Amino acid sequence: MIIRSSAAICQNYNEIAEECGKTDEYIFLTKNCEGDLVVMDIVTYNRREKMLKLREELIAVEEDRLH
Repeated sequence: MIIRSSAAICQNYNEIAEECGKTDEYIFLTKNCEGDLVVMDIVTYNRREKMLKLREELIAVEEDRLH
């Protein structure tokens, strides 16, 4: 898990974007020492969305099978 302050996104956008792409991890941004935002690169986002959609489809198929 990578944690940065929310000010870091303004000061180090390119560094954060590069870090997201290299690690395939989310970067958690904090504001006033509390979680505020999550940042990830577009490739990781798209992969996550496809995975969630597939899970939803699998759950629907399994529910149909059980009924």
